[in-house]
Amino acid sequence: MGQVANEVIVVIGPGSIGQAIARRVGVGKQVLLADLREDNARAAAEVLGNAGYEAQVAIVDVSSRESVHALVEMATALGNVTGVIHAAGVSPSQASPETILAVDLYGTALVLEEFGNVIAAGGSAVVIASQSGHRLGALSAEQNEALARTPADELLSLSFLQPGQVKDSLHAYQLSKRGNSLRVMAEAVRWGKRGARVNTISPGIIITPLAKDELSGPRGEGYRNMIERCPVGRAGTPDEVGAVGALLMGADGAFITGSDFLMDGGVTASYWFGELAPK
Repeated sequence: MGQVANEVIVVIGPGSIGQAIARRVGVGKQVLLADLREDNARAAAEVLGNAGYEAQVAIVDVSSRESVHALVEMATALGNVTGVIHAAGVSPSQASPETILAVDLYGTALVLEEFGNVIAAGGSAVVIASQSGHRLGALSAEQNEALARTPADELLSLSFLQPGQVKDSLHAYQLSKRGNSLRVMAEAVRWGKRGARVNTISPGIIITPLAKDELSGPRGEGYRNMIERCPVGRAGTPDEVGAVGALLMGADGAFITGSDFLMDGGVTASYWFGELAPK
């Protein structure tokens, strides 16, 4: 065996999209795969290990500061953290509004804060948000500021995130994903002081095991309608998201930080200005 690589890429939520990005940016580095369920992380580690990557496994609950901090400690013990791929989250049909806000909004803020304290110079991160964040109406300047800059541990106390204001799981998801992109803009300023970058990708419907569940679930008809009537006329693949992730995390993306990349086959364009517009 050669010497152990000193660079560490952390993948939180190593499903299809997390793995697709990791395959492109993890060559010759240690890849730390973290998931709430150990069997998910182990399955990903087996796939990557069989493909020649050096993969290790951790358990993390992103909605717990203690758990995220423990992951940071594990990652920094392995070497210099030069990359973070944050792809963990729950979808509207999987969870209550409270759980979605805790995992997708607060959890992302925790990951950005904790890893922003240790990310190496020249390092970069990608957060997987969603097209859903682009289909939420405009928020006020005050709400934008609050989502971007409220200290992580106070986020869930914001008045407009309380149960009386957030009516359902989809609304919670849209707010969380809008919040992710705003948070990344604010964090990009702080990460820049360390010589590091951070961006979001907002994918549309990407064919993964989770998407297949959604397509056969109660919201399946709506999803199929989106796919058929969007400008591109099909769903996306994890590898297409992986290509954008690799651009953002690599040398070719060195001038890009604090940005959000919407890649949804034109669903959002069609929602605002085309056939998918709400009647």
